Amino acid sequence: MTAPRATIRLQLHAGFTLDDACARVGYYADLGVSHLYLSPITRARAGSTHGYDVIDHGCVNPELGGEPALRRLARAARGRGLGLIADIVPNHMAAHPDNRWWRDVLAHGAASAHARCFDIDWDPPDAALRGKVLLPVLAEPYGEALARGAIRLRHDPDGGAPALEAAGALYPVAAPSIPRGLSGASLEDMYDPARDASRRRLHELLERQHYRLAWWRTAPDQINWRRFFEISELVGVRVEDEAVFEAVHAMVLRLYAEGILDGLRIDHIDGLAAPGAYLRRLGQRLAQAGEPYVVVEKILAPEESPDPRWRTDGTTGYDFMDQVGALLHAPDAEAPLRVFWQALTGDVRAPREQLEAARRRMLARHFPSERLALARCLARIARQDLRTRDWSAQAIDRALSAVLTAFPVYRSYAEDGGRGEADRRVCRAAFARAAQLLPAPAGGADAALLELLDGWLDGSPGPDPEVRALALRRFQQLTPPLAAKALEDTLFYRYGPLLSRNEVGAAPDCFALAPAEFLARTRARAQAHPRAMLATATHDHKRGEDARARLAALSEMPQRWRDTALRWIQALPAANDAPTLADRYLLVQTLVGAWPADWSAGDDMPDDAALADWFGRIGQWQTKALREAKLHTSWTDPDPAYEDAAQGLLDFLRADPAGRGLLEEIAAFAAGLAPAGMVNSLVQTLLRNTLPGVPDLYQGTELWDFSLVDPDNRRPVDYARREALLAQARAASAPDLSDAAWRSGAVKLALIQRLLAARARTPALYAGADCEAVPVHGPRSGQVLAWLRRHADGDALIVAPHLCALALADYARGRADAARGYWADTVLRLPAARWRNALDGRRMTLLADGSLPLAEALRDLPVALCLSGPPGDE
Repeated sequence: MTAPRATIRLQLHAGFTLDDACARVGYYADLGVSHLYLSPITRARAGSTHGYDVIDHGCVNPELGGEPALRRLARAARGRGLGLIADIVPNHMAAHPDNRWWRDVLAHGAASAHARCFDIDWDPPDAALRGKVLLPVLAEPYGEALARGAIRLRHDPDGGAPALEAAGALYPVAAPSIPRGLSGASLEDMYDPARDASRRRLHELLERQHYRLAWWRTAPDQINWRRFFEISELVGVRVEDEAVFEAVHAMVLRLYAEGILDGLRIDHIDGLAAPGAYLRRLGQRLAQAGEPYVVVEKILAPEESPDPRWRTDGTTGYDFMDQVGALLHAPDAEAPLRVFWQALTGDVRAPREQLEAARRRMLARHFPSERLALARCLARIARQDLRTRDWSAQAIDRALSAVLTAFPVYRSYAEDGGRGEADRRVCRAAFARAAQLLPAPAGGADAALLELLDGWLDGSPGPDPEVRALALRRFQQLTPPLAAKALEDTLFYRYGPLLSRNEVGAAPDCFALAPAEFLARTRARAQAHPRAMLATATHDHKRGEDARARLAALSEMPQRWRDTALRWIQALPAANDAPTLADRYLLVQTLVGAWPADWSAGDDMPDDAALADWFGRIGQWQTKALREAKLHTSWTDPDPAYEDAAQGLLDFLRADPAGRGLLEEIAAFAAGLAPAGMVNSLVQTLLRNTLPGVPDLYQGTELWDFSLVDPDNRRPVDYARREALLAQARAASAPDLSDAAWRSGAVKLALIQRLLAARARTPALYAGADCEAVPVHGPRSGQVLAWLRRHADGDALIVAPHLCALALADYARGRADAARGYWADTVLRLPAARWRNALDGRRMTLLADGSLPLAEALRDLPVALCLSGPPGDE
């Protein structure tokens, strides 16, 4: 097994298979990665583009080429010195009859051999669901679907068992529920929904099944099994059960033992009942075949770290993505941009209050079944003690809802003997805030109830430990989807002073990060998890890393941006404030951020076909953004009139002469801002590839990435273009810094290739060295990041600008000679050594006192990686 030095995330599906990945091994080896990091390889539902809707953990997805293709990829990768890391999905599977485990549960109910695999409440309060699984799959209420013939009994012409057809799928029929002696067409005729008597018999047949077909809208209120987030197509898996764990992991453990896989990425670790125990068990099994590499998908709050009890190499890099993004934002811009947003919306609440409002909505409308099941479980605990039995489920629900609203992180980890110190801090804050929200003054009844809830959910032993464990598990498996849906999928679409800070892993009240704090967090991560992934783009990001980098440059000019944006907003047509000022502002930000770097404005505008495709992508984003915000339309209750008005803005910009003029103005602004965005992009590229951790590249982002939220960020990658540019970069002694190279993204690709080559030459330097600030002197000392990584194999100097992208835009216009004057008279104090620029091989010319002028280090590019040799070494 080989430890990763740098990874590339590849999204596999029928349109990009394992054999397609195999064809790109040479390209990625030449680029400099050490491991291909694959999206889920297990069998998913037919046509899945992401692989998380698993139907069989025991085989490699045939749509990807199956296990033979995986082995071909492994051989090709090994031949070029690369390894494989696979994304696995232990938390959930597809709730679909194609999933044989799920199908068996539907056929046999609680008696199914696979019933233990899923979190199903077979004894819910609703008597109509006792012993049944709710299937909220119907497009309309059950009675209407039945009367319309949308539910039918179908016989198998090949002699198989009959099945119930509904919502485009065939569901099993419990064998005892079918009269003996009937088959084929006579069976269908007997249960034909077109006739009243037959329809009644069909209903009676449905009532005898181990599931209840229901309208999709019943899910939030009646669901009696754990879902992934609020997605009723994905069912939670009880991987804490040893037999289930073995069944879920048998294939990947075998592939790891055979050396096909080098490591694993664990999807949604927060969904598991006991993450710490799971990681210990997984680590022990993997360690039988070598030292495992395991990272977890985990969203961390700004001051949060992974639980130190976990056996893991760290996270998949959302924390780094947030921190490096915050580093690019000028803190002084936060207040004016927030005031501007408040003026547009009329909402002056602090971000935390708006997040709490989103969480309350989620609890009331999206997770009421999960919330009430937890409240009933806590009421059972209350009834066990004469001193607490008078606390009703309703009272408990009221206090519990306040705690859930206030909970500041994704979840607690009260296992292995109870809460850790970090959990205790989090819970103290949550319960204190809950007391304010209720309100529950000290000494009052609600304050006493909050204290009881705190004790019941702290993981400590007590009477009826099974009920306490169930309550804790339900609490800990409710807070993650609540956090994700309230923040990532609600607030980040309805709160937008600057969209570059609305990203997975970010917090709405953390706009900027000072270099000293960024370095402190970098060093803390390096000490605890030196092999954690560092990402700046993922398959889940809200907008591409280069769109964020461009928008971040607006924080250097907040007043000019406010004036410009307001003029555009007012020029966009709206009837009766539809779309609202706020939604128009989110649109213009998106237009500026997503405008392609190689497009011009004015007479050089792209052709109509290219514009139509781009506007189609913008329209797809806009519809999703409006529905996720849940203010004027939503997925559950779309408002066609509002959505048509929003689409009308795009039609206006495309086709109306006045709109076309406005689009040209927006395009010209975006093109003018683009060079500053490129400077910011190279900063985050440099830091991702040089700081402690394992740099993770997302497919295609080696060139400029102005993608939007999925599915836009999973579009096909133009590999022919990238391979040609990489060949040119590898053949050249120094990066091409022409205007064309900047516009195409060739500069970014060349930077990545050279940085990864430097890591490959001296891996120990990047694997274990600490990171320390370098003294800077001169007029621009506050506008530079200068950090040193020191190791016996040599030192690495990392240099990048900070919050001066606008001033350095000439670099990205191919005019480095004009840009470097910005650094005049500013120098770095370095250890005595001979320094060479790793990007072009150029030896650095030091001053007489041994200091390095910034204008020398950043002569041709706004970033630099310099490597040292002993004094006198040539």
